[in-house]
Amino acid sequence: MASATYDNNNIFAKILRGEIPCQKVYEDDVALAFMDIMPRADGHVLVIPKAPSRNILDADPGALGALMARVQTLARAVKTAVAAEGVMILQCNEPAAGQTVFHLHFHILPCWSHVELRPHAGDMVSAEALAPIRDKIIAALQAG
Repeated sequence: MASATYDNNNIFAKILRGEIPCQKVYEDDVALAFMDIMPRADGHVLVIPKAPSRNILDADPGALGALMARVQTLARAVKTAVAAEGVMILQCNEPAAGQTVFHLHFHILPCWSHVELRPHAGDMVSAEALAPIRDKIIAALQAG
């Protein structure tokens, strides 16, 4: 069984510290949002809190509420930017539920009817390939 303690060396903690680059979509004092490098759909974004939390089970409720407001705003922007028909918000807790990075995070997955999501932890996509979609999402955020 996995330890229930937060690991300050998880990949998202390293991204927050600037030790690993990301294709940033949004950042404020509460959250960081960036493109998933193994996207299950074009426009797949991850939203993480800046406060350390292993997952939703140990997150501070107040911080979680503030984070969810960002998830909602980003979901709207992703949907608009890629002209998706819908959006799936995915959040996994502990290995049995599919959590592989032990820092709370929400997946924003744009969806279209008749388009299947790609496999979890599938092919890695280059920063250059993600940049045009990232730019569309940033533009949608700025447009409100």
